[in-house]
Amino acid sequence: MSAASERRIGDVVVGEQLPEAVYPINTYRLVMAAGANRDFNSIHHNSAYARSTGAPDMYANVLFLLGMWERAVRDWAGPDARIVAIRKFRMGRFNTVGHTTRVQAQVTALDPASGRVTLTVACLDDAGLTVGPGEVDVIFPVDEPSEEQP
Repeated sequence: MSAASERRIGDVVVGEQLPEAVYPINTYRLVMAAGANRDFNSIHHNSAYARSTGAPDMYANVLFLLGMWERAVRDWAGPDARIVAIRKFRMGRFNTVGHTTRVQAQVTALDPASGRVTLTVACLDDAGLTVGPGEVDVIFPVDEPSEEQP
């Protein structure tokens, strides 16, 4: 059992950095992602076609990028937490084949009473920001106070 599976709202601190999730973007990964989410647009798996549209090369699609965000959050939050909102997801630059995308996130707000945590999340590569920054809200289980036995 990982430490994340035991995470509770009381373990979360505003300012906490989540472990970085790293994704080398290669052709195999882009082809598998396109097949998995049935986005067969050639811009996501054909360099020549993607370049003909003005893109620098084939690039990751929105569902793949959202999956990157989800993995970063779930690896940290654990299986008992629920992602309830994603806001301000904005693609600023392509996440292209041959580069490595890193997902970084930080706790920016929390409400211990409701178990709600807000994270700021972004994708970056060696040239800087590619997606975001955006926000992800996560609800953690709230431990009920135990009743004392007489």
